[in-house]
Amino acid sequence: MGRLFLVDLEGRTYKCKFCKTSLALADHLVSKAFHCRRGKAYLFNNAANITVGPLEEKMMLSGMHTVADIFCCCCGQIVGWKYETAHEKSQKYKEGKFVLERGRIIDGVDSEFYVDTRNSMSDAEDAE
Repeated sequence: MGRLFLVDLEGRTYKCKFCKTSLALADHLVSKAFHCRRGKAYLFNNAANITVGPLEEKMMLSGMHTVADIFCCCCGQIVGWKYETAHEKSQKYKEGKFVLERGRIIDGVDSEFYVDTRNSMSDAEDAE
């Protein structure tokens, strides 16, 4: 297999929960009101560092869609799906967009830049 080149996303990102690879920019977030079998999901205009599976016709809550599963390009975990075609006129806005399952991603800010602000004991207090 060839070399793996990752797209470096600048700004606040959502990352793969399993390997911490950047998948999408927070600026590309369209909606947090999506759902999947495992719970909540987010709709994005773009996604990076993914591979796209084969197209499938699926009946979803909002009607029939042609979708493809998307996988993290580093660890291979399924992270969501891409809308290719929406068969209902009212759902056309989803075409070409990506859904990342909330349980399979982490907010890059929460995971990378977390600062513990709780009061901690000093070395002297610890010795008592």
